[in-house]
Amino acid sequence: MHFLMLLTGLGVAWWVRSQSLPSATRWSERWTCTLYQFLFPPLFLLATTIAIVCMGPHGWMVWPWEGWLSYGGAIGLLLVATLVWIHLLWQGQKTWVQIHQYPTIALAGATARLLQTPELYIAQVGFWQSELVISQGLLNALDPDHLQAVLAHEQAHARYRDTFWFFWLGWLRRLTTWLPQTEALWQELLLLRELRADDRAVKQVDPLLLAESLLLVVSQPTLQLDMAVPFSQTILGHRLTERVDILLAGSPLSCHPDRGSCLGLLWSLLPLLIIPLHITG
Repeated sequence: MHFLMLLTGLGVAWWVRSQSLPSATRWSERWTCTLYQFLFPPLFLLATTIAIVCMGPHGWMVWPWEGWLSYGGAIGLLLVATLVWIHLLWQGQKTWVQIHQYPTIALAGATARLLQTPELYIAQVGFWQSELVISQGLLNALDPDHLQAVLAHEQAHARYRDTFWFFWLGWLRRLTTWLPQTEALWQELLLLRELRADDRAVKQVDPLLLAESLLLVVSQPTLQLDMAVPFSQTILGHRLTERVDILLAGSPLSCHPDRGSCLGLLWSLLPLLIIPLHITG
């Protein structure tokens, strides 16, 4: 029984990820569909393995060896998930310690950590309470108006706690690299994250300034820090073009996930309901 549960969890995860990528026209629907397809498989798998571990190796089994095999497999999967999480947390903490060695400067009424490098870099770094890190190269490359546009974009990331949420999403991404379309869904989430920050930024600055700043930054060599989640990761190709086109169009953009629709993710916890029904002996 437990072995069949494990196989079912793997099958459901693979099937959900094998579906066509979201093609919704409304941005809120696109957010919801992408999050669902990205989150449901790992959450369902984790719930299945937790249920198997809680029920133990005993109970009604189809084959005599099934109990210990499924139990050992579930423990192994949870152990891998825990080790990956610890590694990402360690990377993030190491980066947090590293940036606190940089001097602080005042920018637009806020503080930032200054990187003394000619390369371009700006990003929120941290977890729940993130800090802005900016390079001297970026300060030299942008005039005050374009710099203000970039800062408004980064302030939006801080407001939405994107560093915190994408730490967890990045963890689930590492756990499911073997599933279909993981990277495509991840790139879609990165795009939606940036569009949401753009949407808030253009309420304070000219969209044209933000688009020009974006093109200027990606046209020059940029610095990549060793972080748990590469928050300054560049969006390339048609996704970058899509982002610029939306900014230049100047039309209102509501790019937020539908919280009500996200309740569908509760179905991923269904395996946990089997625990009280488990019969031993």
